Amino acid sequence: MRLDHVSYVTSHDQIADTVQRLGSRLGSAFVDGGIHPRFGTRNFTASLKNGQYIEVVCPLDHPATEQTPWGKAVSKKADEGGGWFTWVFSTKDIAPIEEKFGRDAIEGHRTRPNGSDLKWKQIGVKEIAETREFPFFIQWLSSDHPSQDGTPRGEIKRIVIADKNQLAGSWFKEEILNSLKNVDIEWVDPSLNDHQSGLVAVHISTINGIVILD
Repeated sequence: MRLDHVSYVTSHDQIADTVQRLGSRLGSAFVDGGIHPRFGTRNFTASLKNGQYIEVVCPLDHPATEQTPWGKAVSKKADEGGGWFTWVFSTKDIAPIEEKFGRDAIEGHRTRPNGSDLKWKQIGVKEIAETREFPFFIQWLSSDHPSQDGTPRGEIKRIVIADKNQLAGSWFKEEILNSLKNVDIEWVDPSLNDHQSGLVAVHISTINGIVILD
């Protein structure tokens, strides 16, 4: 298991401004990741070092948006004003995670503007709708990982998470913390984050120093 990417939500009307703002702070351009037809969302991505990336995702005016856990969760976050949404861990074998959840992972895909298709399995999205401090989990079925889309110019150094219990309710707490390697977690009380749990900020090391995206 390893930290794969972090997700930031914005509205469809604001996604161009959001990727420009975040990209200018990072000194790195976002690329159009395409549409998730099964979930009713679309994203832009910025590659980072260590095989990681930042995703900016928005809901679409699409029937799937309100019919799938991911689409509904993204839409709800966008309606709340957007911002940091979740962190995602990838694994080479998602079966043990499926066993813990007691259900099968679902398959997802997105079609890039160049026509290529990325495919993966994911599980745990239902849980992050209510416990936003938790990550969800994926297994990539495609070899061309999104971190390869562009030149990585930054590295995740710290993730700030509002969580009073510090993942105490997660089945995967030890695996998550042990897989972070050089990424620090700073826990803050939800009372300091409008009483909301979840990601608060991500610290990125860039050629111009540490950039705090909040």
